[in-house]
Amino acid sequence: MSTSEQNRFSIIVAGGSGTRMRSVIAKQFLPLFDKPILSHTIEKFLSIPENKVIAVLPLDDMNFWEDIIESNEILTEAVEAGKLKTVVGGATRYQSVSHGLAAISENEGLVAIHDGVRPLITIELIGNSFREASQNGSAVLAVELKDSAREINGQKNHQIDRSKIRLVQTPQTFDLNKIKAAFALGEQSNFTDDASVFEYAGHSVHLIEGDYRNIKITTPEDLEIAEVFMKSMK
Repeated sequence: MSTSEQNRFSIIVAGGSGTRMRSVIAKQFLPLFDKPILSHTIEKFLSIPENKVIAVLPLDDMNFWEDIIESNEILTEAVEAGKLKTVVGGATRYQSVSHGLAAISENEGLVAIHDGVRPLITIELIGNSFREASQNGSAVLAVELKDSAREINGQKNHQIDRSKIRLVQTPQTFDLNKIKAAFALGEQSNFTDDASVFEYAGHSVHLIEGDYRNIKITTPEDLEIAEVFMKSMK
């Protein structure tokens, strides 16, 4: 079955706070030029044909998010067309993704899981992620490490071979049935992302080339960098 014939879904996880941004507003709602960060992110995924988007947010943010939707024509039309819906997240990322998966009644297809505060993801990378996951069961964006790195062990540390290290990004896209079954196994303390859940269930993680501009906005400095990148990408 070709990618175009498969069900496609995207779960956008937006459960952050404003702590590291030193803001009273949750980071996903901070303005990036003309609109909130989360709006930029979701609009990218809505640009993918036949893709249904599930936004996962904390309960306390729901009213604010509804106001944002009402002020954004693209998001409003997506809701009315059944292409965008919002569900309440959980106490952890794992729980939030689980809630997003539970909102998908289908069991066959592909699902991309993405951080709401990575608004610089490109439509091309999202599309490639779906294509690669269709062929390999998973597709996880990653980039090479630019800097030297050292591993710390107690009071000692030693150099590690950075050519063998990859920095993982999102989206992380999976066969829908397999990732649903993986999340059904229960949360483990060593889960750091969705790929680690998939791997725990016995599946191989397929890495694909990411983009250094696809940053996760968590600090004021990240927001400044995102503004520069966004200008260069227009």
